[in-house]
Amino acid sequence: MPTIQEIRSIHDLPIPELLFRAATAHRTHWNPNEIQFCTLDSIQTGACPEDCAYCPQSSHHGTGLKPEPLKEKERVLEGARKAKAAGSTRYCMGASWREVRDGEPFEQVLDIVRDVAAMDMEVCVTLGMLTEEQAKRLKEAGCTVYNHNIDSSREFYETIISTRKFDDRLRTIKAVRAAGLEVCSGGIVGMGEKVEDRIHFLHELTLMNPPPESIPINQLVSVEGTPLEGVEPPPPLEFIRMIATARILFPESRIRLSAGRSAMSTEMQTLAFFAGANSLFTGEKLLTTPNPGDSHDHQLLELLGMDIEGAKR
Repeated sequence: MPTIQEIRSIHDLPIPELLFRAATAHRTHWNPNEIQFCTLDSIQTGACPEDCAYCPQSSHHGTGLKPEPLKEKERVLEGARKAKAAGSTRYCMGASWREVRDGEPFEQVLDIVRDVAAMDMEVCVTLGMLTEEQAKRLKEAGCTVYNHNIDSSREFYETIISTRKFDDRLRTIKAVRAAGLEVCSGGIVGMGEKVEDRIHFLHELTLMNPPPESIPINQLVSVEGTPLEGVEPPPPLEFIRMIATARILFPESRIRLSAGRSAMSTEMQTLAFFAGANSLFTGEKLLTTPNPGDSHDHQLLELLGMDIEGAKR
């Protein structure tokens, strides 16, 4: 298990050396010319009781977001069919719940999971905190992966969220793992954290045994009305350092280029792929924030001479 100091020494390598090591680790375990397409669908939007400073769905923030009830199953399935046709092999569904509660809404989600799984797609859900028994029910319904991000370091977490504790996040991830689901857990870069917080965030992920199968690295999308409104994104190479360090630390995990891509240049995304990112969220939106869209991503990979993972040639 690497120490915090060892992770920092990797992160701070000269960029040519850092990228070389990351690309080498990537090529050892993955096809460097393929990117997995995933699609994220907000199946229930807004009115979240949590106060996460970055999130436009929080009921604590005046973002003007109109809450929406749980989507009808057919609308979700239509989205999944379109995502599959556009090349996505994983369909992720998020509800702005603080926690999963047994009852009709959860039963509806389980029903949706069954039907999406029947479409031969990997199914991922993110529904907030849950118990091991609830996670088992999701797995039985055909869910493959559960997403629950730890967001940042333990110390910085306490400055951006007050309605739950960092250890609550870890307990949920433990329950998910105990139920036999894969874990998707990552964080956000650019919330005003220090480099030390980024290092501690990565260290927390290394303490998970086994490590998450998927690690989304998000760049903050600053939304008007949230406490992080107006926060400037970090310099591009700081973000690339996080991608590369994550790839070196987690050579067998998927490193997902997630939120914030709309503000990233083609060159920055290309560098992220070289540094080891091998998965991305495609589609017009990531829950409620803008995303480049399917056509952009197809054009991007065509420009780079790369392939969508799982696509028929």
